[in-house]
Amino acid sequence: MDSNNLRYDKRGVSATKDEVHAAIKHLDKGLFPNAFCKVIPDISGGDPAYCNIMHADTAGSKTSLAYLYWKETGDLSVWKGIAEDAMVMNLDDMACIGCLDNIVLSSTIGRNKSLIPGEVISVIISHTQAFLEKMEKHGISIVSAGGETADVGDIVRTIDVGYTAFARMKRSDVVDINIRPGDLIVGFSSSGRSVYEDAYNGGMGSNGLTSARHDVFSHHYATRYPESYSPEIPESVVYCGTRNLTDEVKINNDSITVGKLVLSPTRTYMPVLRPVIDRFRKNIHGIIHCSGGGQTKVSKFMPPDVCIVKDNLFEIPPLFTLIQEESGLGMREMFQVFNMGHRLEIYLPDRSAAEEIISVSHSFGVDAKIIGEVRPAETAAIEIRHEGKSVTYSF
Repeated sequence: MDSNNLRYDKRGVSATKDEVHAAIKHLDKGLFPNAFCKVIPDISGGDPAYCNIMHADTAGSKTSLAYLYWKETGDLSVWKGIAEDAMVMNLDDMACIGCLDNIVLSSTIGRNKSLIPGEVISVIISHTQAFLEKMEKHGISIVSAGGETADVGDIVRTIDVGYTAFARMKRSDVVDINIRPGDLIVGFSSSGRSVYEDAYNGGMGSNGLTSARHDVFSHHYATRYPESYSPEIPESVVYCGTRNLTDEVKINNDSITVGKLVLSPTRTYMPVLRPVIDRFRKNIHGIIHCSGGGQTKVSKFMPPDVCIVKDNLFEIPPLFTLIQEESGLGMREMFQVFNMGHRLEIYLPDRSAAEEIISVSHSFGVDAKIIGEVRPAETAAIEIRHEGKSVTYSF
C-alpha cells in the first residue's frame, strides 16, 4: 500500500468504495441493471409502462469545510452551496437516466445544536427553494416535500445535510448505459461560470473533500476547531497543508479565497441536459456523472471488452492544481479522487450529434468537447493521457 492510500485509510475514506460495492453486489439491480440509477417497477402507480426512481445522497464532509469558513468569516452564504451540493448529488445522478421531471425532494438534516444555530438551517432550507425555482425556469420540475431536521449532537459533530429524491417516469424514456466500441465521449467542464451560476465555479463536486480539506489547509485549524474532524484520525494527517481559508488566489483577473474555491458548489448539468436529452435521447449510449471515483467512475458501467481512452481532456482548473501541489498526489490518484475538470460524460457514436450537443452546452456557458473515445480491447481498461503523461486503470 502506497503512502497516499495509507493517508486515505487513516482518514477513514476511500476513492473506490470497494467495500460498499461488495456489500450491495448481490442486491437486485432493478429494471435496467446497467443504468446509472436503480430503476424499479411503478410501485406508486402500478402502470407497467412506468417506473420509479428514488435516490439519496448528502453533501458529505464538505459541510465540515463550510463550518470552518463560516466560523472564521461569519459568511453564511457558504451554506447555500452546501444545499446545492446535497441536491445536485441526487438530481444529476437521476438526470443521467433521463429523469428531469416530476421529481419530489425531501431533506434530512442532522445537526449539533450547540454549534449550528437556526440561522444556518434557515439558509439551507430557504436556498433549497430558491434553487428549485431556478431549475423550474430551465424546464426541470422539482417539488419540495419538506423534510426532517434533527438535533443529534451526540452522533453528529457539526452538521450533516442530505436529500432524498423520488420520481415517476416512462420506462421508454429511461436512458440506459450500453457503451460500445466506436463511441465518442463528450465531456462537460466542471469549472468556469455558466449562465445559471452566480459566480466562478472552481470545479469541486462533493467528492474528495476529506482529502482536499486536510491536504490544503493549515494545521492550526485542528487546534481552533477540533469539532471539525474525527478524533480517531491521527494528528499527522489532519490539516496538513499550508493555506489559510481566506488566502486569495487570482483566477481570470478576479480574486477568490482558497476556502471559497474549494467550497465551489457542485455544478448541476440539468439545464444543459434538458434540451440534450429531449433532442438526442435515442442517440445516447450512456451518461456518466463523474462523482465518486473521478475519471474512473465509468468503470462501474463499462463492458469487459473495451478500453476507454481519454486523451483530449480540458486544461486542469487552478483548483485541482492547487490541491495537487499541496497534497503531493500523483496523476493516478488525482484522476481517481477528483473530476479534474469535467464531471459529466455522454457516450454516443454520432459525431454530428456530439457536435450539436457541444453547441447546446456552450449556449449555457458550459464548456464541452470530445474528450476521448471507446476502443475494443481484450480486457476492460481506462487510459488517461494528459500533458505528455499517461496512466492506465485495469478492471
